[in-house]
Amino acid sequence: MISRYRLGLPALLLTGLYLGALAVAALIALTSGGLGLLWSLTLFTPVDESTPATWPNVLVMLVAGLPCAWALWQCLRGPLAGPPPEQDRAVRRLRIALYAAAAYGLIYPLMSDWFGAAILDIVSMAALVVLFPPVLGSGLRHADQVRIVGFLGYGGVSAQFVLALAGLRMPGWLALIFAGAALLWAILILRAQREDGRWTRSTVRYGTAGLVFPFVSLPVAAVLGDLGTVYADATAAFDVLFTVWLARSAHELARPTQSAGTAAGAEQTAIQS
Repeated sequence: MISRYRLGLPALLLTGLYLGALAVAALIALTSGGLGLLWSLTLFTPVDESTPATWPNVLVMLVAGLPCAWALWQCLRGPLAGPPPEQDRAVRRLRIALYAAAAYGLIYPLMSDWFGAAILDIVSMAALVVLFPPVLGSGLRHADQVRIVGFLGYGGVSAQFVLALAGLRMPGWLALIFAGAALLWAILILRAQREDGRWTRSTVRYGTAGLVFPFVSLPVAAVLGDLGTVYADATAAFDVLFTVWLARSAHELARPTQSAGTAAGAEQTAIQS
């Protein structure tokens, strides 16, 4: 399986290092009572010192680390091995933008500078709004309207950021409109991807799950919050699904174009995904 991907070995090694670090951190937590290292490796939130290092808490954090490990493998392994196809400028630019956005998704939990994180988020997603339509071509219906929706959504994010810098808040109804526009843009892109033979069904499912999960995790976190901070924070573990979609979308653009009728064959080729 490793040899199927251009960067399979480095990706496996880095993923293995992360899993090994989780095992060591869990052992330290159970023997010394310190959850700090394990918490930092899995939840990426400020450590709640009042949380005891019990088996259930350690197990929850280990489980929360598994999606991150899977995301590392999915993102770092690269496209399928073999000579890359000829790509035009639009495809090359989109792949770069997708990889940049996926890289941001991986490092975001480690960033303590909210200003820098906000800038990277806005820039990376705005680039995708511009660069996706030319690659999707006729498969993207009403491309100009899709661009407008995308700019409305992520332009609203930019406006919220500017207002926050000025110490102001955007009205809730307006923020909801911008958030809805960003969500609609992603749905339209995923629909076009599904009808395009260059992407497998699995990749589209990752993107769909990445959109749906936040609506599930927030109420679940609210319910589990009564059990402890670790349970509430662990619900965010699957936020990496959207990052996986970004990386896989870039990987699969490096494969020869396939017709929608052969997409099932592509799915079988990428079954290890």
